[in-house]
Amino acid sequence: MVQKVYITYNQIHKLCQDAAPQILDNFKPNLMIAIGGGGYVPARILRSFLRRTGSPNIPIQAIGLSLYEALGTDDQIEEPGHKVTRTQWLDLSSLEMANLIGKNVLIVDEVDDTRTTLEYAVKELQKDVATAAQQLGKDPQSTQFSIFVLHNKDKEKKGRLPNDLIEANRYLAARTVPDVWINYPWEATDIDEHDRMAAQQTIE
Repeated sequence: MVQKVYITYNQIHKLCQDAAPQILDNFKPNLMIAIGGGGYVPARILRSFLRRTGSPNIPIQAIGLSLYEALGTDDQIEEPGHKVTRTQWLDLSSLEMANLIGKNVLIVDEVDDTRTTLEYAVKELQKDVATAAQQLGKDPQSTQFSIFVLHNKDKEKKGRLPNDLIEANRYLAARTVPDVWINYPWEATDIDEHDRMAAQQTIE
């Protein structure tokens, strides 16, 4: 039986608030890329805490990646799939990719489970930046990627992140948690019941 843990919007808000000073000091992002759908809400909350006085809001762009698949059981628990599928991506022919060059880009997602999705996102974005930089005659190395997740599951990972990203401490998880199934509030159909279940949990 998979243990379920319920996370509230208030908990997510506070996790983002607590992480923001470290993100500002260490990553200094000037662009965020939210991985949909779990990265949308934390990215938007983070933006409020990352804004510096006199500076504009940090832009948020979005990509869609799908890895999870339903088990087909009554409780509809999902498990990690084996192949990452793009459901939304940045347009290489537009200004979106050119705007990444030379930026400190913060990739935001809700959970680091198998790390497969994060590995795919970083590798593919690095490739696309390199292509765009070559077309524009710019240095792709001037673009730095960092990662923020709400929860990192304490388990063996299938995916790998670039060594330079890890060694430079450009990965931050607000909380490291056991290998449990995390129910986020944006997945709830009854938010009152979701919050009631969350009140009985101790995880943040």
